[in-house]
Amino acid sequence: MKTYVPGHGVHAEVGDQIVVGGPTVGTPGRDGEVVALHHDDGTPPYDVRWSDTGRTTVFFPGPDAHVRHLHTERGGSRRTEQQRTV
Repeated sequence: MKTYVPGHGVHAEVGDQIVVGGPTVGTPGRDGEVVALHHDDGTPPYDVRWSDTGRTTVFFPGPDAHVRHLHTERGGSRRTEQQRTV
């Protein structure tokens, strides 16, 4: 298993938000909360609970997805948005 290297690929933690762009211009995207990781290093796939349906699915991020990191290791709010592509 490879170790996550900052700045390379997608990385998420439980509690982060996944935001996916709409499939066509003018079509809204969707977002969800990462509720579980499949890899200890935070690489995909993720179990995501989608805000529009409440359903939880296994998600493999594509180029139109990015992660909003909503917390820090100390439990505070980062309120930063980092776009990472696969």
